[in-house]
Amino acid sequence: MGIIAIGAGIAVLVGIGAGIGIGIATGKAVEAQARQPEMASKIQSTLILGAALSEATAIYGLIGAILIIMLCK
Repeated sequence: MGIIAIGAGIAVLVGIGAGIGIGIATGKAVEAQARQPEMASKIQSTLILGAALSEATAIYGLIGAILIIMLCK
């Protein structure tokens, strides 16, 4: 079970990248809205789409970890 746990842990590390990506994107979106308030709705919709795609990557990593644990017993 030791090597399986290591593999699952590595697969879950994808969530760290997703969190960092969403944080950077949110910061840049806030900066963009501060510079051009008239474009706030377009910036917000693009931010939400990007965050959803980034979060999907994290979910794929979680599913991969669960599959590693379940299928390698």
